[in-house]
Amino acid sequence: MPEVTGHAPGTASWAELTTPSVEASKAFYREVFGWYSYTLTVSPLGDYEIFTLGGVQGPEVTGAYALADESEPASWTCYFRTDDVPGTLDAVREAGGRVAVEPTDVGDLGRMALCTDSQGADFALWLPFNLKGAGVVDEPNTMCWVELACPDVQDARRFYGDVFGWTPVDRTYYAPDYTNWKIGDRSVAGLVPIAEWWPRSFPPHWIPYFWVSDCDATTSHAAELGARVHVPPVDIGPGRFSVMTDPTGARLAVITPSSRATAPHQLA
Repeated sequence: MPEVTGHAPGTASWAELTTPSVEASKAFYREVFGWYSYTLTVSPLGDYEIFTLGGVQGPEVTGAYALADESEPASWTCYFRTDDVPGTLDAVREAGGRVAVEPTDVGDLGRMALCTDSQGADFALWLPFNLKGAGVVDEPNTMCWVELACPDVQDARRFYGDVFGWTPVDRTYYAPDYTNWKIGDRSVAGLVPIAEWWPRSFPPHWIPYFWVSDCDATTSHAAELGARVHVPPVDIGPGRFSVMTDPTGARLAVITPSSRATAPHQLA
């Protein structure tokens, strides 16, 4: 299991679950992905759960903490690495987004800021201290891709180009106008019109994709555990994927990469 030593600026480095029930979420993701976990107490979040792969001492894969208000929706937040939090926040504001949570030190783990893009999709910035981000990616049961769903594709292309310097490339995977974002030659994220897979009432949102060895079996097992499947397993160029909400309502996707790639972004 090759471990990640760092994440490049502008790339997804971490995914974080906010949930009304940490214990229920721990049980679900342990069953689906085999994740272990340990708890840290960090300011200002309080108890913070670190999910790991291959045992409690294994590399970190994602984080989770309890919603302060259980009436709020559960969600996965995608974090993007930055070396310059104030400069990136200036770019967010200038591009028409807003800063929902000003830069905050999360204990000795790192500095974060929560942003909302020009269409209302939440995402976060991460400047690492002792937590570089996910310690392993592009492996079974780890994050391997992130994707934005929103109604205005052209506005999203403009916004994230201004903020992170991403270059949009047209693709035809499972949507007529799928966007693959790149930094140089590296694929970093995807974009799909929200009307393709989600009801129009769904807000714009980012979701993480997790690599699984068998998309069909994982999707079926997740449904047995209370997940709601929105996109049943379907084949696309990079692999076979499905989209679901977990039992608490947090959106995520799983993918079994095509045999032509060792990770989904290699075919993006």
